[in-house]
Amino acid sequence: MTAPTGSTVRGGRLDGRLIGIGVTGSIAAYKAADLVRRLADEGADVVVLMTPSATRFVGELTFAALTRHPVETDVGGLLPDQRIGHIVVADSVDAIVVAPATAHWLASMATGLAGDAVTAACLATKAPVIVAPAMDGEMYAHPATRANVARLRDGFGYRIVEPESGPLASGQSGQGRLAETPAIVEAVIATISASPIREPDAAARPPLVAATQDADLDGRHVVVTAGGTAEPIDPVRFIGNRSTGKMGVALVAAAIGRGARVTLVAGHVSVPLPTDPAVQVVAAETTAQMDRAVRDAIGDADALIMAAAVADFRPRRSAATKLTRDERLQLDLEPTEDILAGVAESLVAGERAAAERPILVGFAAETGSLDRAADKLRRKGVDLLVANDVAEAGSGFGTDTNRVVILAADGSRDELPLLSKREVAERILDRVAGALDARDTAAQTEAVTQESRA
Repeated sequence: MTAPTGSTVRGGRLDGRLIGIGVTGSIAAYKAADLVRRLADEGADVVVLMTPSATRFVGELTFAALTRHPVETDVGGLLPDQRIGHIVVADSVDAIVVAPATAHWLASMATGLAGDAVTAACLATKAPVIVAPAMDGEMYAHPATRANVARLRDGFGYRIVEPESGPLASGQSGQGRLAETPAIVEAVIATISASPIREPDAAARPPLVAATQDADLDGRHVVVTAGGTAEPIDPVRFIGNRSTGKMGVALVAAAIGRGARVTLVAGHVSVPLPTDPAVQVVAAETTAQMDRAVRDAIGDADALIMAAAVADFRPRRSAATKLTRDERLQLDLEPTEDILAGVAESLVAGERAAAERPILVGFAAETGSLDRAADKLRRKGVDLLVANDVAEAGSGFGTDTNRVVILAADGSRDELPLLSKREVAERILDRVAGALDARDTAAQTEAVTQESRA
């Protein structure tokens, strides 16, 4: 079996090679996108790993689109086939290039602290590692940093591509600028050119992701909610749930990839939020706050996708000061707003014509059975309901995969296999885009009919 080609160019000096690029939280992280392209120009297949701080500078979607591979950002992240993502990378790459490498990452690597996917992959691999540091000049000159670089080079056998001297992001000047991309590429070629391809079998490598979708949501405004809600007991404690926001963030990334403008109403989340300029992020930690934020955003929206796990109850009263252990705690709970049902009811009662109403998508997290899902679809008045059994392995909160059933108001039912949350998001948006096209076609037909009767 031949290796996947992605967007690689045949005839290059890295034909058939798989190169891992580790991106850490430096302002120079944007240069890693050029490094991906240059390695692909040499014939390499490229896969990217990112530290959590790196995602604040460059979005995962950028690298996923460039490489057509899943981007590894979580030490515990699983591929759709349940393999551990960073281990698959470690076992199959011909080399790992960490560029840019921050002072924090150098210290973590030198001491073997596997707190991120980049460090963990480097610890787990037998492939050569090339490191290109980037930081402020004084940081790079500090004895601690120099000792860490020396340990990686002399103790671990890593190849160091020294940073260049010149103006730095801090406004100062010194040695700390990330080496130019051609110098890093040449270091990779020099390191592995004499060795055989480490893993030529595509099945053993990270999988390819679906090609970039058509821009079938271009010009559309999509509102997505993500995460859980946190209902305060006192200033410290709250009633919440296990939702991390992964499904909602996957929906945002997929919608952006299809050309949509997105408003993300983010509740209590534990994953990095998108920084793409096409996304407006609105913080809404409680159910009441989320209800207001959704109603504010829905005005010109073409679709509302309620992926957030909204609390069903909240304390009737929240203590103004922290409760002590000595105080007896008895919670008096009241139901929270049913945001989606309320929005659906308002749209029906409002002045917005049926042909202009947004497509409403709800989520139902169940345990053991999805029998109640159809009733929720009718009761909430939504167009689509995405139901899953959160007790099933690989389909609960915090996982990278999901197995869902998509129910529609027309009675159709689409049972999907276990997929990555990004692929689930794409399947949901396939239905949303189709519904919007059908809505617009019906409106145009009605307009023509009215005109012919005039």
